[in-house]
Amino acid sequence: MTAYRYLQLDVFAHHPGTGNPLGVVFDADGLSTDRMQALAAWLNLSETVFFLRPTDAGADYHIRIFTPASELPFAGHPSVGAAWAAVTCGLVQPRDGTLVQQCAAGLLPVQVAGPANAPTIRLASPAARLLPTAPGTVPEALRAVIAEGQGAELWENGPRWWLLPLRDADAVRTLVPDMAALRDWSMATDALGVAVFALEPGADHDLVVRAFCPADAPNVPEDPVTGSVNALIGAWLRQRNALPGKNGSYVASQGREVGRDGRVQVTVDAQGKVWIGGQVQPVIDGHIRG
Repeated sequence: MTAYRYLQLDVFAHHPGTGNPLGVVFDADGLSTDRMQALAAWLNLSETVFFLRPTDAGADYHIRIFTPASELPFAGHPSVGAAWAAVTCGLVQPRDGTLVQQCAAGLLPVQVAGPANAPTIRLASPAARLLPTAPGTVPEALRAVIAEGQGAELWENGPRWWLLPLRDADAVRTLVPDMAALRDWSMATDALGVAVFALEPGADHDLVVRAFCPADAPNVPEDPVTGSVNALIGAWLRQRNALPGKNGSYVASQGREVGRDGRVQVTVDAQGKVWIGGQVQPVIDGHIRG
């Protein structure tokens, strides 16, 4: 069997043990799709990325992203972590602080700042869009805690997520969801999962977020920190002229309820493009046999 270099990173993490764990497999062109999926299931992290040779001349590097159950066209913490790995492991050299990532969602711009051994990464999310949905689909247990005058909306930026603004931060922090109901709702609407959020001005963050995906990853039913969700929430807030923070930038807290306490830096630029970033911490550097 071939040995592939393997990293495990904590993404959106201020120190190891926080943020969202990510598996990274290098030089994976020899692995079939089925083998990549099997490795992602065996690792049982929320996502694992596989580096391949770019097939688009405009790309600096190419990744495929897998949960334990399926392949994703885009996901935030895998993309931020992959950019960090590409720079720190010498796979790519940023040009004027920029890179281009190839993934199933297309070519995504990446901004890189700081030293090559500890870069700061910001990545542009694919464009968010609101999808049409039928009313009255929210599980009963969630209806009582939705913010007044708001409803559930299905948004997509590669993966599809239900977005539910709750009445306050305490409702988000203390929510004990009916995972079976969320699973059924997600499966019935072809959504990856359900995200809840509320403003929570604090010393180091402006928003609190939680994301549940029991249909896609039953062993990880609450995702620790979710870049795609935070990018969609940024677009949701911009649509309502309700961005917190300053100059279109704010910090979201996610993962405390599952012991990961991550931070996502979100910026919505003047053109409406949503950028997500954060710190990355290396945890494991070794090899995996595929």
